[in-house]
Amino acid sequence: MKMNEITRRDFVRLGTGAAIATAAVAQAAAQSNVLTAQQHSSDSLRDNRKIRFGIVGTGIRGCDLLRSARNLPTCVCVGSADLYSTRLKAGIEAYGTDFETSGDYRRLLDRKDIDAIFIATSDHHHRRVTLDAVAAGKDVYCEKPISHTVQDGFAMLEAVQSHKRIFQAGSQRVSSILYLKAKEIFDSGRLGEVHEIDAQVNRNSPGGAWVYPIGDDASPETVDWKAFLVDAPQIPFDPIRFFQWRRFKDYGEGLGGDLFVHLLSGIQFVTGFNAPATRAYSTGGLYHFKDGRDFPDFLETVYDFATPTGPVHVNVHCSQINNSDDDRTIIYGTTGTLVITGSSVTFTPQDVRPRFESYGWHGMTEAQTQKGMAAWNAAHPEPMAPLPEAETYTAPRDYDDTADHIANFFSAVVTRQPVAENEVFGNNAAIGCHMANQSYFNSSIVTWDAAGKKIKV
Repeated sequence: MKMNEITRRDFVRLGTGAAIATAAVAQAAAQSNVLTAQQHSSDSLRDNRKIRFGIVGTGIRGCDLLRSARNLPTCVCVGSADLYSTRLKAGIEAYGTDFETSGDYRRLLDRKDIDAIFIATSDHHHRRVTLDAVAAGKDVYCEKPISHTVQDGFAMLEAVQSHKRIFQAGSQRVSSILYLKAKEIFDSGRLGEVHEIDAQVNRNSPGGAWVYPIGDDASPETVDWKAFLVDAPQIPFDPIRFFQWRRFKDYGEGLGGDLFVHLLSGIQFVTGFNAPATRAYSTGGLYHFKDGRDFPDFLETVYDFATPTGPVHVNVHCSQINNSDDDRTIIYGTTGTLVITGSSVTFTPQDVRPRFESYGWHGMTEAQTQKGMAAWNAAHPEPMAPLPEAETYTAPRDYDDTADHIANFFSAVVTRQPVAENEVFGNNAAIGCHMANQSYFNSSIVTWDAAGKKIKV
């Protein structure tokens, strides 16, 4: 296997999401197998101050976002909001410096000194917070999946575009140096025709199945239960539903919204066919975590995509009961195979060198076989060329693609140039999640009605 190293010390993180294929990078690709993280952008607002942002939701993902953002020199967090009072302290600890906190996100929107809002709430709050934020003149970074329903997604898309705001969907692998490298290889044409893609993310632990810890002080006094439910079914306070909301249809999208969206957005980015699948069929079941949840702990969906170069069939599966091949996307081409994992990208050429196919002659006489071989040799006088070696590229051990994705967003806030994963891209990925769930719960093939903007069962 060829271990070509690729270093990008001169590749400045500007958040373009597509700048890897430069001459300098191509030259460096012959020298290193470590994909080096870009330097942070020096972009700042036109008045030379840092971008000021607030965050809505400082739970697990919200705190992760704050940890990734705290070392970016172009921004500063100046406020947070969460419905569980103790999480307000957790957010400050994650970021490392103090800022204003509130139980009501609208206080952040009222502040004229805040440029952007991060949304890391349960899925069923994404639409409401996004619409309020863009109406208040804020740019938005919204965690994946951007929507809880198809209708929510289109309402968000239309609001973002109507108010002319920057919107980044939070599927961070779209900005990863691994996926930038994979896209470079895909765009080079080295894979040949592509009609099949397999993708999976697997886990095997209670935490991987959303059995998250419940705050030891959680109560109706510390959790704003009414504000959490909003238009979901009105039920008595239930800390399990608040802290482990991904398990329930009223607030989340299960494996589709948690993991499928990462796989689908990565595939969309690498291949460039950014549109909903024409149809999808799901299977799976709830086999192990029979704890009152709504969603299966194993889900597999086959998608059919219509692309400019022909049909592509994408098989996605996610398990919470076995973690073999934890994170892997395989793109199969007629002349090469591309494998993307959580830490590496490998391109392996297919052996399609011309050769005499002796098996096909097993039903012929010896004389016929010899005649066929002689004709083949006459048509192919040159010796067989050596098969190119496989190439593997790896990311540094401490690489943080979330920091790259956030930097991409902040650069767009300054330049007003496109982000890596805008509202259209994020909506298309979310539609794929909704299609997977609709198919599973209806036990039928579903299709995408582009004209009607709806899933048909």
